[in-house]
Order: sequence, then structure tokens, then C-alpha cells
Amino acid sequence: MNKTMAIPLAALCMLLAATGAQCAATQGPDAYRAEVDRSILPLIKAHNIPGMAVALTVDGRQYFYNYGLASITPQREVTADTLFELGSVSKTFNVTLAAYADAQKKLSLEEKVSHYLPSLKDTSFGELSLINLATHTTGGMPLQAPDQVNTEAKLMDYLRAWHPREKAGQGRSYSNISIGTLGLIAARTMGDSYANLLQKVILPELGMNHTWINVPDEEMKNYAWGYKRDERDNKDEPVRVNAGILSDEAYGVKSTSADMIRFVEANMKQAGEGSDVQKAVIETHRGYFSTALYTQDMLWEQYSWPVAPSAVMAGNSNDMTYKVNPVKAITPPKTPQQAVLLNKTGATGGFGAYVAFIPEKKIGIVMLANRNYPNTERARAAWQIFNDITKQTALSR
Repeated sequence: MNKTMAIPLAALCMLLAATGAQCAATQGPDAYRAEVDRSILPLIKAHNIPGMAVALTVDGRQYFYNYGLASITPQREVTADTLFELGSVSKTFNVTLAAYADAQKKLSLEEKVSHYLPSLKDTSFGELSLINLATHTTGGMPLQAPDQVNTEAKLMDYLRAWHPREKAGQGRSYSNISIGTLGLIAARTMGDSYANLLQKVILPELGMNHTWINVPDEEMKNYAWGYKRDERDNKDEPVRVNAGILSDEAYGVKSTSADMIRFVEANMKQAGEGSDVQKAVIETHRGYFSTALYTQDMLWEQYSWPVAPSAVMAGNSNDMTYKVNPVKAITPPKTPQQAVLLNKTGATGGFGAYVAFIPEKKIGIVMLANRNYPNTERARAAWQIFNDITKQTALSR
């Protein structure tokens, strides 16, 4: 009778490594559980996060790690199909639509805003280029429009009266207004509403069939509740985002970790590969401006890899979000790079999201939580997971 020789796991891993293969032990669904738990569990505890969905892609394989509750009452556990509010990670789809519209000759990213919004002719905002909107380099646009600016007509009045603090292209100020207006322009040139274009053109091409601006009734069972501490009674209150002017374009997308890791993988493909939408995704990685900490792409923030965790944390600090920071134009713009870490944070009142990836290493992460917690902590945790995994798998060599 034939007998099968038992090979110790460690010896088998060494044998596979010698042939350039990865150890089978790292291919199972819990392959990176220890690395993810090491960073995520302390984060959940420190910030009292009710639930979190984490998805990894490593060398073309996807891994899902789910924690806690999507809803406290009634109790529903987080899964890879739980819908979370993405907050400003939504803006990555905005610039993808703009890059797609540019490729379709519906608009030019180099053109002035006033070319598409004639009512803003001879105004400071009208003189901005669409690239200024896509890179937050308006020179001082506020983060949010005043509450009373709640219609498109009032938005145009507000934009006509606005004046920058710095010269356009020399000051970066993170803004829902400017990037939201980019989405409005892109949709107008494509002849449909922004929500419809995302749902019918962009998302299906990326295989994202459970991502929404307006969550349909049949998907509401998967929609997590966000949680925010009510200072009046010191209790967590369930919350969801309210629609407002430019909310669809700036922070209105809801998605799952399963869909978002597909999006991350689309962002790690080679330039020129795939459909027109796929090509537009990669075009958003073109570097237009340099800050003291990173290269500003079309929305994405790009760090040369390897990078110190302190640099990524500083790049995701409140100073970069709420202050006007100096930038310098990159001429010509930098082509999409591979040896870089690209990231984006997002938040609404009850949710916090983070997406990051390193194309050269074929590694990416999605972190979706139903509490808003500090951006710097998201960046630190993801960097640590990347560092642990690249060391373990020798992807950094």
C-alpha cells in the first residue's frame, strides 16, 4: 500500500519559497488574520467602534475580516456585504467620472470652469481649471458651503462671490464644494444626473453591483447604522447621512468591503489596461502638484514607497484637511506610478472609511467602520498591516 509522507508545514513553506511559490498556509481565508487583528482590534477598542469590515487584496487574492455589529439594535453582525457610508472616499468615483468624460471628449480637464458654467464667467471660481477642482488647488475654498446654500442657484451665487486666499495652483485647501462642482460639471457634460452616471456607467464596469448613492429598498437590510456620541446624554445615537447640496458628488456613496476591494484592485492595474472606465481609474493617479508630504493626484494622495508611518499620518492630519497648504505644480504632470502608496480617507457623522494600496507590491486595503474616528489612526493601522504583510510574504523584495 502506498503511503503519503507527511512534510512539516515549516519545511513545506521553505520548499515552496525556494521555487518562488507562496506557502499554501498563507492562501486560506484567515491567512493574514494575525496581522489584521494586531492593528484593528486595538483601534476598535480605543475608539469604541461598534463594527468594522476590513478587506485585503494581496497578490491578486482577496481576504475579508469582519468585526462587531452593523446595527446595535436590532443586532446585526458586520459582513463583507454590509453597506457603509464612504464619506469622502466617494470623491474617488467623482474624479473617475471626470477622467472618463475627458477621455470621451465631453470635457477637458485643462479647461476653465466658466467654459462649462457660463454664469461664473469673469469670477475667481470661473477662472479655475477643472484640474484645480480635482486636486483641491483652488487657493482657499472652504470645506463646506454655508447651510443656507441649499440649491444649485444659491450655490452659483456663492461661487460668484467667492475669492481665494492664495493664488490658484499655489494653495491646497480640501473642499467638498470644489470637488462637488467638478462632479456636477462632469455629469452635465455627459447629459445625465451624477447618480445615474455612477450607477449606470462607472460602477457596473468595475463589477461594483452593491454600491449606491441612493440605496434601494431591497438593499436597506444590508445598510449599517452609523454611531455618534450624543453629548447631551453621553449615549451613542444611530445616524445616517443627510442629503445636501453636492452631497452625491462629494460624500454620498455607500458600499461594501467586497465591492470596494474590487475597486482597489482596479486601481492597481497597469495604465492603458481594460475598458475606458478602467483606464479612467488609472488616469486619476496622474500627479499634478507636490505638497510638503505627498504628491497630489486627482484626489488621491500619493507617497513614494517605502514611506515612514509618521509621514502618512501627517499627510492625513487635520492640518492637511482644514488649512490652506502650499503646493507646487508638477510640469508636466507625473505619469501614474507603481512604487507608491496611494490613500484616501472619508467620513460622515457616523462612519469612517479608509482605502490604501501599493500597486508595485500588489497589496491594498479597505477599512470601513460605523464610527468616525481619527484619520491618522486609520493611516497608521493600514501602514502597519502593509508593513507586516510585505515582510511576511517578501513582497517588498
